Amino acid sequence: MDSNTNYINDLKDIKNMMARSSQFMSLSGLSGVIAGVYAILGAGIANNLIENHKGYYITLESATFKLLILTAIIVFILSVATAYLFTLKKAKKVNEKVWNPTSKKLVINFCIPLATGGILTILLLRNGYFGIIAPMTLIFYGLACVSASKFTMRDVRYLGITEIIIGLIAVEFSGYGLLFWTLGFGVCHILYGTIMHFKYDRN
Repeated sequence: MDSNTNYINDLKDIKNMMARSSQFMSLSGLSGVIAGVYAILGAGIANNLIENHKGYYITLESATFKLLILTAIIVFILSVATAYLFTLKKAKKVNEKVWNPTSKKLVINFCIPLATGGILTILLLRNGYFGIIAPMTLIFYGLACVSASKFTMRDVRYLGITEIIIGLIAVEFSGYGLLFWTLGFGVCHILYGTIMHFKYDRN
């Protein structure tokens, strides 16, 4: 009986070691929560810029458009920096290297769909398709999360699927792009970040 128990325990240990070697588990749920807060604040600033815009249309040459782009860039940079710092802290805590073969695969699989979505967004902007900018960013961010999820927590996959669904709905209701953007990048990040924090970070 004892030998069977030891055998099962050994199998569990081997399974856990294989999982750790194939998945990067140091992503911080708390950084997702903070990224969601950044997104909501950024959406608030964007909404204020749009409401105070002088003129009927926001053109690519207008100061309002440039401020909107600047706001989006700042939110993105703050989110990435926060994710890196919190992940670095968690990795040190569990004695895991931040930059290892698994994390490299995670970054590559995340960046390919994200870069594709970024290029598509620029092309859409240049051709005046403003109504589907928010949906496309949500959809391609969701695809990036799904692509990268095989190398980290499964919750990232569910986040990605949620983002894709919200993006597809946003295509149908293109006039409410900022609202769906806030829901996807703000509320969903806070929700999934909170779940991941209590599920993984507190252990």
